Amino acid sequence: MSNEVTLIKKIYNTSNYENAINPTFTEFVTASVFIDTPGITVPEFFDNYQQLFFDIPIDGVTNSHTYLIQQSQQYIGGSVIDLEKQALIEEINSLRQQLLDINQNFTSINNIL
Repeated sequence: MSNEVTLIKKIYNTSNYENAINPTFTEFVTASVFIDTPGITVPEFFDNYQQLFFDIPIDGVTNSHTYLIQQSQQYIGGSVIDLEKQALIEEINSLRQQLLDINQNFTSINNIL
């Protein structure tokens, strides 16, 4: 009796492995798992959010207030500017205009002299 074992190893290159191997996990998941699981409604979500508000960390990559803000900003297509930031932006614009006016006055005075 021989103690030799012959091993056969199939190797697939990246261009044709998807033809031989299904890369998705659909075989391991039954559709009934998703159908039977009820989701929560939007009002229920906000009720839960209010109850958990102070338990949610302020900062964090996920599961934080910062994460919720970032996800919402990506969804609505912009950033939320609070009143303080808006006031600072207006002040910067005002100072830029003043600087422009002063530079124009300075140029006018130098041209006269």
